[in-house]
Amino acid sequence: MNRRTLTRWLAVLLMSTSTLLALPALAADEAANALIDRLSTEVLGSIKASPSVRTGDVATIIALVDATVMPHMNFKRMTASAVGPAWRQATPEQQKRLQEEFKTLLVRTYAGAVAQVTDLSVVVKPLRASPQDKEVVVRTEIKGRGDPVQLDYRLEKTSGDGAGWKIYNLNVMGVWLVETYRSQFAQEVNTKGIDGLIATLADRNKVNASKG
Repeated sequence: MNRRTLTRWLAVLLMSTSTLLALPALAADEAANALIDRLSTEVLGSIKASPSVRTGDVATIIALVDATVMPHMNFKRMTASAVGPAWRQATPEQQKRLQEEFKTLLVRTYAGAVAQVTDLSVVVKPLRASPQDKEVVVRTEIKGRGDPVQLDYRLEKTSGDGAGWKIYNLNVMGVWLVETYRSQFAQEVNTKGIDGLIATLADRNKVNASKG
């Protein structure tokens, strides 16, 4: 399986439809690997059933991400990790803008791949963790044309409102997504500061939007 095929699956994870919204009680009690297994199955079914998502309509996809995917992700932690040490110096407003622009970047980057995911299947491997663990790695195998490929997820156990396992990083083709962006963002922060990084992300999103 090539990088393009795996990119399609990453697109699925970022842009699933409304069947992903789990009941709070289920999310709180669900094991991390069970969550990934359920989401994988439901996402594939949702993509097949949603023409608007399959055509890559970005406005629809962003609205769906807000309503469905975000409850299963710690996106603040994902963004903070991608930004690196500079996150702690950012104001609350800057942090909010960074999250918004980073989310839009991810959605627009992978929107075009949604229509091509119907030929994939996912096998979730047994979880190697203790019941008391608060952070785990769930390993999956993506099957399609060619050799299977490993895709891993880092999750943390949360409490309080919306309690349950939250995804905060993904390993795509042996490379963690957050670390990939961290090196890019660090260069921007070092030369232009936090506001410069926000402006760069906004500009990239405008360019992507102009391409349809």
